[in-house]
Amino acid sequence: MTGPTPDWVLLRGLTREARHWGDFPERMEAAFGAKVLCLDLPGNGHRNHMRSPASVEAMADWCHEEIARAGVRLPCAILAMSLGAMVAVAWAERHPQDIGRAVLINTSLRPFSAFYQRLLPRNYFRVLGLLALPASARRIETTIFRMTTCRAASGVIGQWLVWRIGNPVSRRNALAQLFAAIAYRAPETRPVGQMLLLASECDGLVAHACSRRLATQWQIPLRRHPDAGHDLPLDDPDWVVRQLQSWLGTDS
Repeated sequence: MTGPTPDWVLLRGLTREARHWGDFPERMEAAFGAKVLCLDLPGNGHRNHMRSPASVEAMADWCHEEIARAGVRLPCAILAMSLGAMVAVAWAERHPQDIGRAVLINTSLRPFSAFYQRLLPRNYFRVLGLLALPASARRIETTIFRMTTCRAASGVIGQWLVWRIGNPVSRRNALAQLFAAIAYRAPETRPVGQMLLLASECDGLVAHACSRRLATQWQIPLRRHPDAGHDLPLDDPDWVVRQLQSWLGTDS
């Protein structure tokens, strides 16, 4: 892609919100001199009062409408992880004029990966317990931290706790997002010409084999971090920025 630097849109995963990116958006703005917009999907963050759509496709259509309201220049670039990456794929398939390039982090897509790879078995009871049973905000955030990080400082839990208490995600919305992710089926061919996959070899939530399989299926590059967890932008944001710079040819 040539011409002006595209705007970037960032999408998070299941029940997470824009603030969970931490200072990563500022690092991207500094590295690329681009506008970076972090979207909260309906039901999450500052949109926790909204009902989460029942399907990934409906989430994608909402994103399409939202960036028009936000004045994002098109085609934009997408960086998304986990559920957000599924939304990015559906968005690019349904509204191809919106997206010029896409970076997917630690995602898993049906039909390319088995269910026990898309959510590692060690997490089944943890996830079901958090979604189906009453749990304190601290227990929820501590469990998420343990499932998704390997390198981050545990001090972030306190900040996450403040956000959860201030903008709680309802059980109904959390379940809707989970079932949408389970049901979504990706296209057989890549929906964007320029795509990059980033995966963490120590991802304790999703098998990094999912990214390897997708890279083969869609014939797109894959770069793997040796010791980060599922939340790769939190565990090593500088590494993510370096991979983007290398891929885009902007590193010095």
